[in-house]
Amino acid sequence: MDVATPLPAYLVKRYHGWKATAFAENKAWYRHLADEGQHPRAMIISCCDSRVHVTAIFGADQGEFFIHRNIANLVPPYEPDGNQHGTSAAVEYAVTALKVAHVVVVGHSNCGGVKGCLDMCSGHAPELEQKSSFVGRWMDILRPGYERIKDIGDETEQRKALERQAIIVSLDNLMTFPFVKSAVESGKLSLHGVWNDIGEGGIEQFDSATGKFHAV
Repeated sequence: MDVATPLPAYLVKRYHGWKATAFAENKAWYRHLADEGQHPRAMIISCCDSRVHVTAIFGADQGEFFIHRNIANLVPPYEPDGNQHGTSAAVEYAVTALKVAHVVVVGHSNCGGVKGCLDMCSGHAPELEQKSSFVGRWMDILRPGYERIKDIGDETEQRKALERQAIIVSLDNLMTFPFVKSAVESGKLSLHGVWNDIGEGGIEQFDSATGKFHAV
C-alpha cells in the first residue's frame, strides 16, 4: 500500500525559493553546520501548536536551539521502564550528549491540549478518559497541576492558570531525571519556564522563588 504521496505544490515552491535565496546566500554557514555538527546553547520544549514560533520569538539562528515539541509542552516524570519515551529521550540527548546550558519550557495562551486536560479532569470530555486516547493519556501528566487550580471559579482564569501549571509540572518533572538534577546542582545546567501570550506577543517567566510568573 502506497501511503506517501508527493509534497503539496506550495511546499515545493517555497523550498525552491529558499534554496535559491537563503541557502544560496549562506552556503558557507550551512556547510559549517553540516561538517561541524550541532552545538546548541539551549533546549526548547514547546507545544506542537503551529502558532508557537520559538525561533522567531527569541531571534534564534539555525543551530542555536535544540527543539522538542509535543502536546502542551509537557515533560513526563523520569520513568526508566524500558518503553519508548520520545520526550525523555530528547531531554537525555540534550543534557548528556549535547550538554546544553539551558532547558526552556515554553507554554502559551489558548493551548488546546491544556483545554483538553481541563475538560477531561472536570468530567466534560469522557472520550479523553478512554485508554485508547493518546491525547488523554498524555494529558494525565498534567493532572497534578489541575488539582492545584480546580477551585478557580472563572473558566478563563482557570485555563490560564492550568497553562502555567503545564510549565511548572514540566519543570518539576525535569528534576526527577538524575542527569538533569546532577547538572543543575553542579551549575552546568539551568531550567527556565516561560508563558507566551500569542495575541499580545508577551512573555512571562516563572520565578521559582516566588512561585509566580512575571512579565519579561
